[in-house]
Amino acid sequence: MEMKPRGPFDLANQNRYFGGWLVRRDEQLAMAFPVEGWRESALVLVRQEGSEVLFDGPPRAVQQAAEALSLDEDGTGWPDVGKRDPVIGELQKKHHYLRPVLFHSPYEAAAAFILGHRISIKQRRNLMERMARAVGVDCDGYPAFPDPRKLLALNEFPGVPALKIERLHKVAEAALEGWLDRAVLRSLPEAEALARLQSLPGVGPFFASGILYRGAGLVDCTVENPATLDAIAQAYGPGARLKELSEIWRPYRMWATVLLNVEYRSS
Repeated sequence: MEMKPRGPFDLANQNRYFGGWLVRRDEQLAMAFPVEGWRESALVLVRQEGSEVLFDGPPRAVQQAAEALSLDEDGTGWPDVGKRDPVIGELQKKHHYLRPVLFHSPYEAAAAFILGHRISIKQRRNLMERMARAVGVDCDGYPAFPDPRKLLALNEFPGVPALKIERLHKVAEAALEGWLDRAVLRSLPEAEALARLQSLPGVGPFFASGILYRGAGLVDCTVENPATLDAIAQAYGPGARLKELSEIWRPYRMWATVLLNVEYRSS
């Protein structure tokens, strides 16, 4: 399948952030994951040739991979935000008009936040990779994280406390019930989606926002967390206000927020 991104897009640059996917010798990204609907797990190979992004995989999995890369969104107006806000404009140029890179699904995002509680991001990634290899699905040599049914059947795993296993089961049940799907969460009012996510055991406001924004991938919304407020203070000065700035960033408020976090969170 060929896709022409709407707006600037650099696949190799996208893959530098948020952990990244394995790059094969043929320079294709290899993305293996459970496909929403939960009938299969699949491998999707992705490469960019000029202005075209090429996908190889089952149609529903290809759609999900494109969503994880924020390629389902129209980014033609993204550069205009940089014209209105020179700070964002400079960051767009520096980071090649970076779009948010998402989890493969809100289901995987929820599992990641549960598993990652009180451990480092690196430890969480290693743990999810071990689970994928041990109890996930092998997709032509690439392990996919366990789908909801496999996760429900998992009663113990080295390095995962029993309480986290119980909470993962609730995540799996929610996925099988259908309300943890990306399209469903995107269709709900933001406040309702956040409240519903917080009904999952172990998911408070912070985890709920992470699942919604990095799992479902809302584009025109903001999140007022300490990291974002600190990034704004560094970029604009101590008196800058998120509410006022975010009006300039519409309809890409989350994209601008992610860009600021990418630039300033590690500094």
